[in-house]
Amino acid sequence: MARYLGKETTRVDGIAKVTGKAKYAAEFQIPHLTYGFIVLSTIAKGRIIQIDTSAAEASAGVIKVFTHLNAGKLGKPSAADASPTWAWPLQSDQVFFNGQPIALVVAETYEQARHAARLVQVSYQAQPHETNVAAVLGRAKPAPQEAPPRGNPQAAMQAASVKVQSEYRIPIEHHNPMEPHAAIAFWEGDQLTIFDKTQNVYGVQQHLSQGLGVPTGNIRVVSPFVGGAFGASLKPNYYPSLTAMAARELKRPVKVVFTRAQMFTGHGYRPETIQKVALGAAPDGKLQAIIHEAFHNTSSFESFSDNTTGFLKQVYACPNLHAPLKIAATDLATPTWMRAPGAVSGMFALESAMDELAYALKIDPLELRLINYAEVDPESGKPFSSKALRECYRLGAEKFGWSKRNPEPRSMRDGNLLVGWGMASSVWGAMQMPASARVTYRADGTASVASATSDIGPGTYTVMTMIAAEFLGLPLEKVTFELGDTDQPRAPAQGGSWTTSSVGSAVRGAALTITEKLLGLANQDAGSPLRGTSIDEVEMFENRLRLKNDAARSVDIAAIMQRAGTQELTEVYDSKPSPEREKYTSLAHGAQFVEVKVDPELGTVRVSRVIEITACGKILNPLASHSQEIGGVVWGIGMALEEATEIDHRYGRIMNASLQHYHVPVNADIHAIETIFVEEDDTIVNPLGVKGMGELGMVGIPAAIANAVYHATGKRIRDLPITPDKLV
Repeated sequence: MARYLGKETTRVDGIAKVTGKAKYAAEFQIPHLTYGFIVLSTIAKGRIIQIDTSAAEASAGVIKVFTHLNAGKLGKPSAADASPTWAWPLQSDQVFFNGQPIALVVAETYEQARHAARLVQVSYQAQPHETNVAAVLGRAKPAPQEAPPRGNPQAAMQAASVKVQSEYRIPIEHHNPMEPHAAIAFWEGDQLTIFDKTQNVYGVQQHLSQGLGVPTGNIRVVSPFVGGAFGASLKPNYYPSLTAMAARELKRPVKVVFTRAQMFTGHGYRPETIQKVALGAAPDGKLQAIIHEAFHNTSSFESFSDNTTGFLKQVYACPNLHAPLKIAATDLATPTWMRAPGAVSGMFALESAMDELAYALKIDPLELRLINYAEVDPESGKPFSSKALRECYRLGAEKFGWSKRNPEPRSMRDGNLLVGWGMASSVWGAMQMPASARVTYRADGTASVASATSDIGPGTYTVMTMIAAEFLGLPLEKVTFELGDTDQPRAPAQGGSWTTSSVGSAVRGAALTITEKLLGLANQDAGSPLRGTSIDEVEMFENRLRLKNDAARSVDIAAIMQRAGTQELTEVYDSKPSPEREKYTSLAHGAQFVEVKVDPELGTVRVSRVIEITACGKILNPLASHSQEIGGVVWGIGMALEEATEIDHRYGRIMNASLQHYHVPVNADIHAIETIFVEEDDTIVNPLGVKGMGELGMVGIPAAIANAVYHATGKRIRDLPITPDKLV
């Protein structure tokens, strides 16, 4: 019986976080520290003609002002005939987007650096720019993931008796985590240590090695706590290389922290997406054809794709499908992954279109999804390692009271308010990456565990401690888990909802290997009660090694170790996906049921009730898992009703680069949210049977809200966010 796994467990790092003991990137105390402040460009495209730093350099406390004219070199020198590009900060006079770093002022205090940054005078030669993706669709190129169509979608669409066709738009959105991005860099000879807000310490190490021309072994990247990131720190951002370069040039530690406004061009964003969806069906609701064309923007100097249409090809049993994605270059910074990247954007369009089809067919939206339920992966034909989506639909409909829904728009009211009920499905990958973990078990009944993963908030410290304690048979408080340091065994970036499946499998593997070593030591004794038993038959429990089905047959672990002359056993374990997985498709699924109340005079939308049912394998920590799903729902509400990065295309400048004007949900926006898990027993997906949930939780929410708004008002809003002006 599980001692910890599957049981509600409070965060092991909770006290450290609320008392300030947990240190974030900008909080490390380093002697002789200097402070950097970044100066950003004010044009979207062109060249710097002149940059006058004299007033800034004469300002009190200023040590140096770095520009493209005097900065240390970053990256490999480009070939003479190479087209100009922006990969490293302060390396040329070219400007590729409004808000690009063009200078770094370093001073003795933060206030001195910030003041002097305002004194830098820049003149530009501006060139025509384009920041509106709709204007450059003709130049869009196929994304690298582009796959051939399934069946013959065009012919099937023409033959279909019922068709719907619509266009859906999602604006640029920004992550806006609580902790601003920051780095502190210092050199000891040719050894660099950098504290950075990152989801991937090894990725930053590799990036800095390339940028600074230093071996990876000379670079230590440390990131023990991350105050939210959601994808904003997956790719190495430009500021760590800038900070490390300045520290090397000045021979002093340098700290750089983004302002809120600088974060809007400092780390990427969810790209602007335009999607054209056509669905063709038979009168009984069976899908005959799906043609789902998606476009989103990238930058002029880097090709980024969020795989908008990737997962949706695996959602419905439809013999004919084409879901191409094209990306178009704009004069903006490069987008990046943002919670549920691609999936939430693609499923907003597909699930809205499914709702439109349900109305065209006069079939209940839930029934339409069941008619087209995919029993096997429609893309590969492989069986699913597990899929409990049907149970999610059933349970959600029952809990929500879906059968009482009057399908007629504007038919349900609460006093003056229009009431709408909508639903949608969600999908995300159940991925596992290669990962390593080190476990040290001591004769005194304590253990330490380490892996260079991150914890951006989902509770990685806690779940890894639980896994180690479970398999080492120790109380939670006797296990310490450490992460976020390139001195630890390699782990993948924390993204894609794969951390528990990847790093957790490595921690489990290391603990079981220690169990096996202890059994070997025990069996050296001819009188051992465990002689002749195999590793599968024994377990560690409360400092004893015992038979699982006969606890009386046990040995004292400390005594075994003492006889072997050792005080501790250490094991580094590398885990990777099993070959068995190749025969299956592994996905996590969910269903969302949403109630909205709309004021017909003001056009305001309140999401009054959400029931979200999720099937994502085994739930290791229900407390943290429900929290993750609630967070996903809240973000989905923000995406549906509030979030939009506004760009003035005349200047290519973001107009609402602040938390005052970039709207996100607050407590008053959030009402009843219930999250339910349908557990799956999946022995194929990974040894722990877990699937990621952090991103899955928001995938269907914007579509479910839009569908509920249509049901309430009779107005189909196809461009997010659904603001009052679109409903009045």
